[in-house]
Amino acid sequence: MTMRLKIAALALALSVATPALSQESAIIGAWRMISLEAGEGNLKPVPYSGQVIFTEAGTLSVQAQNPDPKAPDTPYTANGYEAYYGPVAINDQDKTFVITIESSLVRNLVGKSMKRKFEVSDNKLVLTPDNPAEGWRVTYERY
Repeated sequence: MTMRLKIAALALALSVATPALSQESAIIGAWRMISLEAGEGNLKPVPYSGQVIFTEAGTLSVQAQNPDPKAPDTPYTANGYEAYYGPVAINDQDKTFVITIESSLVRNLVGKSMKRKFEVSDNKLVLTPDNPAEGWRVTYERY
């Protein structure tokens, strides 16, 4: 086998094996909500429970619920419930991700993209909006 052919074969083998050798993002996995804080300027606890799941396949699923079924609707919730799903692009260097919503309880979100900031330390995940004016922070722990 010529040297060029050997190099080409090695390059092809490495390109196929790269996903298995690549470093998985620390955000991948299932996370249980332990706190939600919201408010303009001064974040205050909001009684929500829920989870977020980032898959190796590149999807994100979010479900959360306020125990008060009469909780006011927000841009992300209806009747105290939040649920959406879609493909996600994670940027570990910038500590951000962008989800393009394919399915949502709030129909106005379908087709929209949302950029979020994240911080992972130990078994904790903190999500915040890319635009701080949205005024919220969610903390999760790994399942």
